[in-house]
Amino acid sequence: MAIKILIVDDDPDIRDVLKLTLAEENYDVLEAGDGEEALKIITTKAPDLVLLDYKIPKLNGRQVCAEIKKDLLLRHLPVIMVTGKGDISDKVDGLDAGADDYIVKPFEPKELLARIRMVLRRTQIDLEANPLTHLPGNISILNELSKRLDSQAPLAACYIDLDKFKSYNDKYGFEHGDEVIRETARILIRTIQKCGNPSDFIGHIGGDDFVVITTPNVVDKVCDGLIADFEKASPSFYNDEDRQKGFIIAKDRKGQEQKVPLLSVSIGVVTNQFRKIDHMAQINEIGAELKQYAKSLERSNYVKDQRKTDRI
Repeated sequence: MAIKILIVDDDPDIRDVLKLTLAEENYDVLEAGDGEEALKIITTKAPDLVLLDYKIPKLNGRQVCAEIKKDLLLRHLPVIMVTGKGDISDKVDGLDAGADDYIVKPFEPKELLARIRMVLRRTQIDLEANPLTHLPGNISILNELSKRLDSQAPLAACYIDLDKFKSYNDKYGFEHGDEVIRETARILIRTIQKCGNPSDFIGHIGGDDFVVITTPNVVDKVCDGLIADFEKASPSFYNDEDRQKGFIIAKDRKGQEQKVPLLSVSIGVVTNQFRKIDHMAQINEIGAELKQYAKSLERSNYVKDQRKTDRI
């Protein structure tokens, strides 16, 4: 998959020059003419690097960079600030706002390409991370669960997914669906920061499936907080008409139209509070069973395993 680079500059001639330069390395190029447009593209198109001019309309380069770096899901995104010759204060402001590097106009194309390669190498994220949310993926999830099991520490593993997400994707398209996934990740992060422990873990299995690993003493608070924040956010994913109706029309597997309620979240919670858990398969099986039960309930819910044996 080609690397995507967003060029942010209000001068179309400079954007054209940059596009020709980047074409030498076969980068995919996105364009924005002002700061607000840049942030919209960043949150919907997920570029791999931003070439950001300091003097742009609406939001300047410093403001755009600051917005990127304060977002937990975007702060990994490398930014190269483009400044005018001799504008020392612009360079300092850009670096203070979190820019990863800067380059001064006019610049040599070879120098720009070398700086892009350097920044991409320096800021490259672990390839095992989920490419959409940049949360740890399956290998990290398994390692974290294995570490907790080996230590026999108090464990509460929350298996989380969204209800009716396929119907939402079918109607609103994958770009909107991806933004729902990213916003769900943000909600998870905020919830853990507010309700969880410093050592808690958040992973992204894939699609609309997530895992939070916390402890039994705070898991109820975590689940309640997550459900409350997701329910509050859910209507914002829809257009005015669907939001007011409280449902969308979608086809089931037999092709029959049906009313599908707004997105909700289901959580299955596996703990070692009441019984010993010895292996990974046990956690996965119990988690899948509990989550399926939570999905059979109306709206957002969580179901916590309180059995003392494997018998149902």
